[in-house]
Amino acid sequence: MGTYNPNTNPATIDLNFDRALDWLQKGAQPTDTCRAILSYKGVLYKKHLLGGVAKGAFTEADAEAKFNKWLGEKSGKIEAKANKIASDAKSVARERLAAESKVKEERAKALAEKRAAAEAEAKAAAEAAAAEEGAEAPAAETEAPAAE
Repeated sequence: MGTYNPNTNPATIDLNFDRALDWLQKGAQPTDTCRAILSYKGVLYKKHLLGGVAKGAFTEADAEAKFNKWLGEKSGKIEAKANKIASDAKSVARERLAAESKVKEERAKALAEKRAAAEAEAKAAAEAAAAEEGAEAPAAETEAPAAE
């Protein structure tokens, strides 16, 4: 066992392919989790192919060709999935940005409407005040001579 390094990714699996294959050929029985990892990495498939070679079903060259074909297909699937995940993440980011822009525009529109309403209200109040002053001024003039 190594020492704990907090800078390593705990999900990273460093597998010594040849050593794992050797242990399986010696009869090691992996746990379900270990079996899944070995299957994902191709160790179990390679063991299966080597078993076919030992039984004379095909040659070692055929087994190696089949394994290399499988590796190529596997890496293609992994790359396709990684690309899909990346494009999905970009798509989600674009959708989120579009939604945020829409909210921002709606808020700006609401603010502009509120400002326009406030300006209209202020203008109406100013006009009403001016109209009151205009109405009060002649009344004040008529009252002043009457007070004389």
